[in-house]
Order: sequence, then structure tokens, then C-alpha cells
Amino acid sequence: MSEINRYSYISTDVALGEASFRPILPLCLYHQQNSVMVSGLLDTGAMKNF
Repeated sequence: MSEINRYSYISTDVALGEASFRPILPLCLYHQQNSVMVSGLLDTGAMKNF
């Protein structure tokens, strides 16, 4: 069975309140001897839920 992971929702625009929260996935990208930490937007299937 798959392991369940949970990711934080980060506000992208405080003026929008809760409507601005997006699920963010932390990533570390590697190339040869270099690495960089970035954040990716998770595609949850819908921008808005009603």
C-alpha cells in the first residue's frame, strides 16, 4: 500500500485570504555537484472547490 504524504498549503496572496492557499511540494533538484531547494505547485485537480 502507498504511504500517505501531507503537504502544506501556502498563501500566495494575503489580500485574497483563504482563496489564495495553494498546496506546495518542497523539492531538492540535483545536477552533478550542485543542488537547489525549490517549491512546486501540486496539481490537485481543481483550482476551486465549491
